[in-house]
Amino acid sequence: MFKTIFYLVLSLLIVALLVTLAYFGYQWHQERKVLQQIVERLSADSRIAEVLVTKSRYNEASGKLETTIKFLEYDASGKPLEPRYFTFQGNIIQFQSLVIRFKDEFVNAGDSLRGKSIYLFLRAFVLDEKNAQVFNITEMNGIPKGYKIPNVKSDFERKLWEEFWTLALDPKAREREGIKNAQIEAPGSIFLPGTIYTLQIEHDGGIRIDTEPVPEILKDELQK
Repeated sequence: MFKTIFYLVLSLLIVALLVTLAYFGYQWHQERKVLQQIVERLSADSRIAEVLVTKSRYNEASGKLETTIKFLEYDASGKPLEPRYFTFQGNIIQFQSLVIRFKDEFVNAGDSLRGKSIYLFLRAFVLDEKNAQVFNITEMNGIPKGYKIPNVKSDFERKLWEEFWTLALDPKAREREGIKNAQIEAPGSIFLPGTIYTLQIEHDGGIRIDTEPVPEILKDELQK
């Protein structure tokens, strides 16, 4: 009888130990998954535009390299907008952008609205010794192309975008909505033929420019 009770208690202790180990193992696994997701969100990015040099020639009149670029912006769903073409005297080109970063807790949690930085391209420009060559992409206080609802004239839509600019520029509004900071950035590069320049928005940061060679299959097309 005593031996039976002993083995029963021992069995229960072993089962309890296994359950405890399984629980802590599961908890450790879940915490590891959460940590991995947080790291992924903090290091994640999204493609927001691509730039390609379509023409590059020496302009004897200005004594400078004349550069024409194709600027292809992508909307929030990753669909390309209508491309734009800009021609500059020079090839060190920058893109002035408004970038709004949200507080880390929203990025960590993958918040559906505030889980990654948001942005608007404002201008493409080249600076030289005497002046600046500037092309507007989005007007201040306006509705950006690609975000305007087609064939609809709406005061409500206009007010929504006015509120966006308020959030960007008003410190009290930023604090209320969980915005870490809003600032103007101007990432740039030397733009040369034969390279695709990809602008990426980092979910917890700003805009960076990545480069890769143009695929061989497209090189002949660009030279036409």
